[in-house]
Amino acid sequence: MRDGEGAVRTVARRGIRNPQSTREAILDAARGILAGEGIEGLSVSAVAEAANVNRGTAYMHFESREALVAETIASVSEILLRSVYGEDAWNDDIDVEAIDHTELTGRIASFAMDNPDLCKVWLLQVIASSNPSADAFWRKFLTCLQGFVKTPRAQQDVDAEVLSVLVLAGSFLWPIWSHAGSLDEAGKRAAAQRFSRELTRLSAHGSMRP
Repeated sequence: MRDGEGAVRTVARRGIRNPQSTREAILDAARGILAGEGIEGLSVSAVAEAANVNRGTAYMHFESREALVAETIASVSEILLRSVYGEDAWNDDIDVEAIDHTELTGRIASFAMDNPDLCKVWLLQVIASSNPSADAFWRKFLTCLQGFVKTPRAQQDVDAEVLSVLVLAGSFLWPIWSHAGSLDEAGKRAAAQRFSRELTRLSAHGSMRP
């Protein structure tokens, strides 16, 4: 079938998802299982059932469990990237000196409070990876921090990689410590603000010049 509005409308009338929306539905279901059951709960069959598609369709998009796991983690990373960096998510020429670090840490903390289980799984996968830089969000965060530590705003001799691990590990473990799942929206926001405020205070007296 040729691409075009008529083709899209025909598919919609038949109640059939197009390939991209089907893939997104499968990944959305996979993220739900990942958050609830962890990596162990992910299988093509389980995700197909949760996404309300047949297994054959699921295997057309993800030929193996390994591919499904890798793509699901990558999708979490991309969502995190967009949530934290917004329109600069894929901008390789971002002005690192113009980044508002208080606002940035606030967005990370808020995302983590809203998605504690996904963030925990993502963190463990990146830590265990032999090539963390293959992950979109980790690469962006580290690259920006590496650029920042070379500017006049940073203290001397800051180890960007170590600092990146400290910031992200703390950000993604704090929701577990503060029991994010049992908090209402106001409680989550307050907990995120607590973490962001303390991280900013530590940075202002350690990695950044006041």
